[in-house]
Amino acid sequence: MGSTVVLHAIETGAEEVAFYTDDLIEAPNWSPCGKFLVINGGGRLFRLDLARPDRLHPIATAGLNALNNDHGISPDGSRLVVSDSPGRGTSIIYTLPIDGGEPQRITPNTPSWWHGWSPDGATLAYTARRGDTFNIFTIPVAGGNETQVTFGGGHKDGPDYSPDGAWIWYNSAHHGETPDLFRVPAAGGTPERMTADDRVNWFPHPSPDGRHVVYLSYGPDVEGHPADKPVELRCIAPDGSGKRTLAAFNGGQGTINVPSWSPDSARFAYVRYDPPS
Repeated sequence: MGSTVVLHAIETGAEEVAFYTDDLIEAPNWSPCGKFLVINGGGRLFRLDLARPDRLHPIATAGLNALNNDHGISPDGSRLVVSDSPGRGTSIIYTLPIDGGEPQRITPNTPSWWHGWSPDGATLAYTARRGDTFNIFTIPVAGGNETQVTFGGGHKDGPDYSPDGAWIWYNSAHHGETPDLFRVPAAGGTPERMTADDRVNWFPHPSPDGRHVVYLSYGPDVEGHPADKPVELRCIAPDGSGKRTLAAFNGGQGTINVPSWSPDSARFAYVRYDPPS
């Protein structure tokens, strides 16, 4: 499966191919300095320098060799957060220095998959399975007790903070329909439904300037968030209005699982995949 890293300009729709590989790579994060992307592949983490994107540079993760596509960068650019899954249902969240190094375990409970870092740098948001349900939780970056933010049944996933830190966006099917986007006060409270259509909507990511929310959208017959599917990247305003399609391609799992906006909100990065032969 060939993987193409694309940089999409939100205002013009112009796209730049930043990197291509015959290997499977996933989930680009754009660094706060704007100079590089962080990408995973084969259980490892890599850096792609945008000034010279000719190859992937491995990031040392000191024994974490089963990294999935739920990783990110702290708002100040000093640390990485990763989710390591050495076995099915065992995902654990760690942080480590931005250039690699010794991981520090954050979540005591498993499985936990990271998705959002609060703008003040103090809190991580993640989806976790506790018992038979998937809900949204937060935990201090320094470690400690987790706080459950959403409740009830239905798979909830992909939490990401609004740039003012007031809201956590996520996707859910708890309302008995195809997954839609929701947001909930970061401290907990009543969720607000932000999309309402028959498509399967995942992984909302608010832009740093607060003007846009980009998300992944499958056709109505898809279950979960699989790879190798016809998908669209869509955009709405933070109030849920102005829905539009930005791009359509072969993708899905790995395309835009994690925050990938450029720090100036002008572009975001995503991965598309060669269509099945």
